[in-house]
Amino acid sequence: MHVTFGGETGDLAYAYVREILHPAILNHSVRVWLLADHLARQQDLHGAEREALAVACLFHDSGTAAPHDGVQRFEVEGADAARAFLADHGWSEDLGRQVWEAVALHTSPGIAERMGTLPRLVRLAVLADFGRTDLIGAEGRNELTEALDRLPRLDIETALADAVVAQALRNPEKAPPSSWPGGLLAAHQANPDRTGGGNPAF
Repeated sequence: MHVTFGGETGDLAYAYVREILHPAILNHSVRVWLLADHLARQQDLHGAEREALAVACLFHDSGTAAPHDGVQRFEVEGADAARAFLADHGWSEDLGRQVWEAVALHTSPGIAERMGTLPRLVRLAVLADFGRTDLIGAEGRNELTEALDRLPRLDIETALADAVVAQALRNPEKAPPSSWPGGLLAAHQANPDRTGGGNPAF
């Protein structure tokens, strides 16, 4: 399936994350871009901001990948990676900050939605990919659904939860209490021999 990501930097971002992300997480990241771009059209987002949105979507779970498995929460590691990527490609500090916020806050309900256009769109798109179909209006829905269906889910809920928990087991500081990673870790520790059904905290 051919998907474009708003420009040369967006396409390079996809080429990069394609090499490091678990296949399920990669497909999820592209679906989040398609959903965010669909929502962005209602706000006339275009040009550099639209391409920055693509980078934010592609990098939003990059903190689960081995090259970005640092000491911070996966959301913050991914945000740092996205901002560094944009800086390396000559992007402005302002757009880099907006992308950083979009990635770092995408698991923060009630905060991301109020931090500006990019954080709000990434947050809503993530929610939409995990079942909030009410966020997508009727206009263009059929075309969007067809595009999403070409990107198999590959049990993303399990793949993403397992990736976050695996990092947290190696370094519990990556999953502070009351955070989304912390909830996943606590649920795993409460039932470490769980088989099937996914992490109940997802």
